[in-house]
This record gives sequence, structure tokens and C-alpha cells, in this order.
Amino acid sequence: MAALPPPARARADIQYPDEGTTVTTALTLLPAARRRRRTRARRLSALATATAALVVGAGALTPTTASAAPGPVVTTASGAVRGSSSGGVDAFLGIPYAAAPTGALRWKPPQPATPWPGTRDATAFGNPCPVLPSTNGPRSETEDCLVINVWRPAGVQAGARLPVHVFIHGGGLVNGSGAQNDETKLVHDTGVIGVSFNYRLGVFGFLGLPALTSEGGESGNYGFLDQQAALRWVQANIARFGGKPGAVTIDGESAGGFSVCGHLVAPGSRGLFKRAMIQSGSCPSITQARAEANGAAFAAKTGCAAGDLSCLRGLPVATLLDASSSFGPSFVSGTSTFPVAPKDAVAAGQFARVPILVGANRDEGRTFAQGFIGQGQSAYLAWVNGTFGSNAPAVLAHYPWPATSDQFTAAYLVAAVETDSGILAQIGGCGLRDVVRTFAQWTRTYAYEFDNRTGPGLVQIPGYVWGAGHAAELAYIWPSFNNGTPIAPLFNAGEQQLANEMTQYWGAFTKNGRPRVAGLPSWPRYDHRGSMISLRPAGASTTINDSTFSAEHQCSFWNSLPAQS
Repeated sequence: MAALPPPARARADIQYPDEGTTVTTALTLLPAARRRRRTRARRLSALATATAALVVGAGALTPTTASAAPGPVVTTASGAVRGSSSGGVDAFLGIPYAAAPTGALRWKPPQPATPWPGTRDATAFGNPCPVLPSTNGPRSETEDCLVINVWRPAGVQAGARLPVHVFIHGGGLVNGSGAQNDETKLVHDTGVIGVSFNYRLGVFGFLGLPALTSEGGESGNYGFLDQQAALRWVQANIARFGGKPGAVTIDGESAGGFSVCGHLVAPGSRGLFKRAMIQSGSCPSITQARAEANGAAFAAKTGCAAGDLSCLRGLPVATLLDASSSFGPSFVSGTSTFPVAPKDAVAAGQFARVPILVGANRDEGRTFAQGFIGQGQSAYLAWVNGTFGSNAPAVLAHYPWPATSDQFTAAYLVAAVETDSGILAQIGGCGLRDVVRTFAQWTRTYAYEFDNRTGPGLVQIPGYVWGAGHAAELAYIWPSFNNGTPIAPLFNAGEQQLANEMTQYWGAFTKNGRPRVAGLPSWPRYDHRGSMISLRPAGASTTINDSTFSAEHQCSFWNSLPAQS
């Protein structure tokens, strides 16, 4: 399949990891053009205050010193931390779980955090890792960013042995931070321990180069190795916060979902968790050779030779960031981290066979297709022909241009094709069906489709119906999540009810590996009927089977198309 054609405002940067290319800005959410529309369309000046309160990375690492403010204190393996308590939840934020990966440690596996004397303040999120600006947060140039956050029910002490929910943020492996997913609501409402963390992103986390491979035996998985270090930190320290190391659930959305699949198959992640949740994710990777070729192309833009690691490690963060706008990170297989490509390992049953909950959103593509707003039939035809080659006539016959159209028609059609076909790295539609069925062959699996098609979406674009687009479900479990504009404050009563129900389901799975909650609609195990739950507002969530789901996403049609070389 070819990438999108460059004319017009079509998304020319969407690439498809399941076709052997890299995970790129298709999964980093909204581009600059959409941010301009967002600015024009923002509702209600009252939201400005909420926006300020939800800025990603609002805090920074504080000096290693005692805090004057009262708050709960926990002694970790590296030193004592003082958190804060509010609304029935204790929060410990910005705790180093590894040394700053600066200087000679840039593009090296994470090293242990340096112990600190006294009591470290842990009342503010740490710095995001180096990223370019996006609607997932502002530009950051701070490599001292490997921090972890812990939330617990207020007053819980060591020895309580509560189950633990660890969330891995998304952002296409190029942006985002652990601060976007404040676990306060999940912890308050369900009584679990909550955890989130930062990991290296973009070229800092996923650069492959022959020289780096020669130096370390592999290259390109540094950000994933950070995640493993964070999970080891949880195993070593979470009991001190009242958690149970043997009852850890890992959860991730989008690139975080890719990460969860990675942990299911990576030898170095075995024993670090007991349950897994994948939200709008799958199992993509690239080869070491491909990663090194991508890295060499990046290095050429920095002014350093690809083999000159001293030069590359000596460059300022800003220089590396500015050269990285087209860099597409992905996990690297055929390495000690991923001896077998994650997708192939799962298909062969070579993964940790823990209980798994996996799902996606009904209209995933509507988050990525907004570049087609205002485009007409010619742009849609060009995109389908450029993407599907010899299969394009069949696709156009099945998803025809309607007799009556408006400024959103092209976006809606592209989004439907992207979602149903699975070309977005198997996220949503028939791609989700394949992922769920594969896992269910080997282990107890629960599946969902987030199906609130009338919610506020990620930003407000007048007239555009987001449907259940990519990342639209996040604010229902993490009210702190925003993509440049607050989302949870816009929920109506039915959507707030759905948020509360989803929180209970997520908490139940974290506690016992089954998303079953008394008084809520039954969530069945995925079985030969393909039963899953359709998550809907106002108490309308219901079970659907494979025939219903397949009809929604035209899976019989997509399965009938011949493979393309």
C-alpha cells in the first residue's frame, strides 16, 4: 500500500506499521492545521481556566530537599518522597525511577536512579521527555525526565497489598507524558493503586544506528527499555505505597497499547505484570536494518556522521529535536529486546498468557482524517487510488461518493475506510477483530468497542461529528486527559454515567482479571461467538457478537480483497 498522496490537505504523513513502515505522526493526534481550526472553534471562555489547570507537564523536578508542606511520606529504594493528599487520594509525583539519560547515557539502556538524601518533594509532575510541540503538550528539551507517579487511596499504608494499575501513555512514541493520565479518579472510585510514568520518545528513545548496534548489541528500543525499568521499579517499590507487586495490570492506549503488546512478548518483561489491557493498539515493529536506515537518514540532518556517536551525543537537545520532525519511531524486532516480531510472537502464542482486555473505538479514523475537511471528491478518489492500488476500484464501489455531499464528506469517507480496513496499524474495525481473535486463541480475553458517537471529541470543530474517534475514550477514565482543549467538562449526564461505568470496569479488571461489576451490563469473555461489549452512554452499554461487529465494519468485504505486493 502506498502512503497518502501529497496534494491538498490530506494527511500525507500517515504510514502503516503493519506494512513494514514506521509508526509516525498518524498516531500523534492533531497536526498544526487542525490546531488553527481548534483555536477558531474553541467554545466558552470559561474553559480557559480548565485548560490552564490541565497543561501537560505542569511541574518540574524539584531539588532533593525536604518539603515544608505537610503530606504523606514513603521511603523508596532510592530515598524518601513526600507527596500530597486531596479528595481521598494520596499522590506522589515526579519520582525518578532511572538516572537522567544525558551525556554518555544518551542512547544507552536506563541506569539506576541516584539515591538522594533527606525527603524529596513529590507534589508536582516531572518534566516531559524531549518532544516537539503538539496538542499532547508543549515542546520540552529536558532529558532528565525518567520519572514515575503513584496514586493511592488516602491513608493506605505499606502492607495493604492493593492491586496496581499501571498506565503507559500514547502519542505515537513521539510525544505525550505520564502527566496526561492522572489516575486519581480510577484510584478514588475503585480503590486500586495507580501508576503512570514518562519514557524516552522520538529519536531519544527509538534511534537505530549501526554504530549504536555495534556498541550495545542492538539499537532503537531505548524508550521501551525505560518502560521495563519503570515496571521493575514498581516491583521493587509499590509495596511501600500499599500495592501488591504480584497484582500489577499494565494498560496503554495507542502507542501505549503497542507497548503493552511489546511487554506481552518481550523476555525482559516476564514476571513484571499479571494482567494486560490494550486500548486502540496492536503489535507493530520494524527490523533492525530498517531502524538503522531510518536512523542514518535522521543523522544526516543533524550535521553528524551516522557513525560519529560522540558528535551525536554532544549535540544540544534542541538540534536533535529540530532535525526529527519526520522521524518515525517504532519498536525494533530481531533484537534481544524483541527476538521475534511482536505480531508474529502473538500469532504463535509466544507471549505471557495473562488475562487480556483489548478494544478500540467505533470511528478511530475520524481523529486522523480531519485534513480532508473541505476537500471534495477528487481528493477522496486520489487518496483511495494512492492507498489501495489495484484494489481501489472495489473500495470505491463499496465506499462510493454520495449524490449529496458537504465539506465533511471526504473526511467521513476516508475515516470509515481507515477504520474498517485496519490500515491504521490494525487499530479499530476489522484490524481490531483480527487482534482480538488472535489473543483469544491463547488466553482469556475480553473485548470492547467504545461506541459513543455523539461525544465532544478531542477538540471542537464546528459542524464536524467526531464520532468515537481515536483517543476519544481517554477522558472518560482519566478526566485530566486533553488534546489541547478540556474534554471531560463537556460531558452530558449520559456521558458522565458512561465515564463512571468505564472506570468501574477498568478497576474490576485490575482487581481480578475480569471486567465484571455488580449492577452494570455484563461484559462477557470473547468466545466462539465473538462476544464483546459495546460501551455506550446513559446506561445503554450492551453485548454485541461478531456478526454485528463485522457488519458494522464491512469485514466480509475487506477479507475478500486480494493481497497486494
